[in-house]
Amino acid sequence: MIAFIRFADSLSAAFGKTFGWLILLMTFGTSYEVFVRYVLNQPTAWAFDVSFIMYGTLFMMGGAYTLSRGGHVRGDFLYRLWKPRTQATVDLVLYLFFFFPGVTALIVTGWKYAARSVGYGEVSVNSPAGIPIYQFKAVMVAAGILLFIQGIAEILRCIHCIRTGIWLRAEDDVQETEDIILNKATAAESDAHP
Repeated sequence: MIAFIRFADSLSAAFGKTFGWLILLMTFGTSYEVFVRYVLNQPTAWAFDVSFIMYGTLFMMGGAYTLSRGGHVRGDFLYRLWKPRTQATVDLVLYLFFFFPGVTALIVTGWKYAARSVGYGEVSVNSPAGIPIYQFKAVMVAAGILLFIQGIAEILRCIHCIRTGIWLRAEDDVQETEDIILNKATAAESDAHP
């Protein structure tokens, strides 16, 4: 059970971090577009579509990674007050009745859209460049599969917590800026008042 959780966390992290590099490509692409549009007065026909596709790909392929790190939105104002076993029980029910049906629908529907799109070589209708978008539709399926795998790990994480009363967390690899600032402030205050 723990081995699968670690495997899913590692897989999600690998894809999330790899696709995170799209931020740099989007930055360079947008900067290039701004330069040629406003300085050279020669806008490109492809910039909107490419940035749209890269942002959507980053968003979808980072979903499983975000799930593995507990970064998705939840009602924390209530949830954080519960005991870990209660949290795990509620999470387990929500995963079974809401998460998995939604992700399964994403995979099945995404497969239909992607297959149809690949079949006729779909291109974007938003620009005259005719950028191919069938590969973008295939990303929906890949993202759904990654979410499904990570969802199984989250179910196992819930079962582990129900049994032991302790959450098995993913490895810490990133921190929110506000957490870093809060930790520094707390450390500085504890140093000031020993």
